[in-house]
Amino acid sequence: MSETVVEVKNLVKRYKELIALDNFNMKIEKGEVFGLLGPNGSGKTTTINCILSLLDFDNGEIDVFGEKMTSQRYDLKKRIGIVMQDVAVFEELSVEENIDYFCGLYINDKNKRKQYVEEAINFVGLEEFKKFKPKKLSGGLLRRLNIACGIAHKPELIILDEPTVAVDPQSRNKILEGITELNKKGATIIYTSHYMEEVEQICTHILIMDKGKNVTEGSAEELKRSIKNTENIIVYIKNLNDEHVKAINAINHVYDVTYMSGRLEIKCAGGRHNISHVIDYFASNNLDYDRIYSELPTLNDVFLEITGKNLRDKE
Repeated sequence: MSETVVEVKNLVKRYKELIALDNFNMKIEKGEVFGLLGPNGSGKTTTINCILSLLDFDNGEIDVFGEKMTSQRYDLKKRIGIVMQDVAVFEELSVEENIDYFCGLYINDKNKRKQYVEEAINFVGLEEFKKFKPKKLSGGLLRRLNIACGIAHKPELIILDEPTVAVDPQSRNKILEGITELNKKGATIIYTSHYMEEVEQICTHILIMDKGKNVTEGSAEELKRSIKNTENIIVYIKNLNDEHVKAINAINHVYDVTYMSGRLEIKCAGGRHNISHVIDYFASNNLDYDRIYSELPTLNDVFLEITGKNLRDKE
């Protein structure tokens, strides 16, 4: 039987006239890598801060590990690890000293803490940098230090808020591998990111929220099956005029066409031979293209279809 680690029930949070969370519900089971997604301003950060009891809320309930979460429940909080988007380490302390400090907030036994710090350093691959001060670390190494500080005490629930922002591909890969390894070792993960390919790669369950509400949730495959878009056709073609774009948009099963800088993207809903129909159109109109291919919808397609393409202000 599954065990619920976090349950948020009918959560309401207001900032004067703004309703940041509007009867929001969420349930996270033990062992999940739970992707919490939403546009800027959707309420993700507010939700996390409420779960951690860093914010008061107006209505609703939050249970963590099956018990009511409050600001005084330090017994619950010590079972949680937090890695927020903004790196929070002490500039005057070395890598090793930083990890030891944060681990010491939860682990009093010196021998156990020394072991945990060493394991955290090895886990994020900072063995060669343990005596370095943060200002000497690259952005990727600094992110890995931030993660080590948040997970050194071996928490059962780990909250990772945009942990791969502005890092190089090598560091991003190291971080994602580390998250998967933490999950294999038994940790339940809450993961927020705007990088949809990361979420699709590591998350076992995904919730998309918008305007303080739960809009949809499920596995990546379930979410992709739930949307209108069933196929994307990409064509690299020069000098396509507006009349051709309109005609392509009228092809059976095509519902959206965009053309910019020589790249034509055609979205289809249903149909089995959509790419053949597009190729037939080009042939009948003597249009030469450089390259054409078809791909299944991605989680990014799901996100945009559900939340829209309009730009959002930052949270």
